[in-house]
Amino acid sequence: MNRQPNSPPTRRSWMQAALAGAAGLLATRPTSAAPLEKGAVVLFQGDSITDARRDREQKEANDPLGFGYGYPLLIASRLLEERAGDGLQFYNRGISGNKVPDLDARWQDDALDLQPDLISILIGVNDIWHKLNGRYDGTVERYETGYAALLERTRMALPDVRLVVCEPFVLRTGAVDDSWFPEFDERRAAARRVAEQAGATWVPLQETFDAAVERAEPAYWAADGVHPTMAGHALMAQAWIEAVQP
Repeated sequence: MNRQPNSPPTRRSWMQAALAGAAGLLATRPTSAAPLEKGAVVLFQGDSITDARRDREQKEANDPLGFGYGYPLLIASRLLEERAGDGLQFYNRGISGNKVPDLDARWQDDALDLQPDLISILIGVNDIWHKLNGRYDGTVERYETGYAALLERTRMALPDVRLVVCEPFVLRTGAVDDSWFPEFDERRAAARRVAEQAGATWVPLQETFDAAVERAEPAYWAADGVHPTMAGHALMAQAWIEAVQP
């Protein structure tokens, strides 16, 4: 997945957008605390939706420049505020354009070596988008078996890790047309099977966005059908917190 075709935001503009989104989330937060132990390490992984133009040179925990402007920043900001003094550590290692094989190739350095207590993964839209563009030939079966193997590898290395699998999603607007279906739905179903087999928490993002289009047109949530807008990232962050919390 390539980054959105607009001009890169300035540091000031994306920080303003992210902070405004975080403020909205804080206003509606539930009363229950996030189920994380003190000192827990949380890692976000995925493609450009997770990357969100983060500064990849910033690798320290809880560094806002290392998070970009998307849902990982909103989630981390909210939980750090709620759990002030608990020593929570958040990392974002999403990379634009990644597919499942790309995650696998960098998994040791960008996931296992961080020894996270919770890994949240959103991956799958590039596995079909790049195929439609003629730059990849991966099948639904390859997506599912590769994803399952990645989670099994993670369980073997980190037996106590909590896995969170975010549902791949698209909206019918921009780059997304009928050619994406029914294969995209098959890939969503595959991701859910992988999550269930791995005992992972499932974050129902497609369901969340489908409900949201009843309130505003698809482009309001994801201008090109894939990359969320500010409102879309806030929606994702809320869905993630609701799914991960008891």
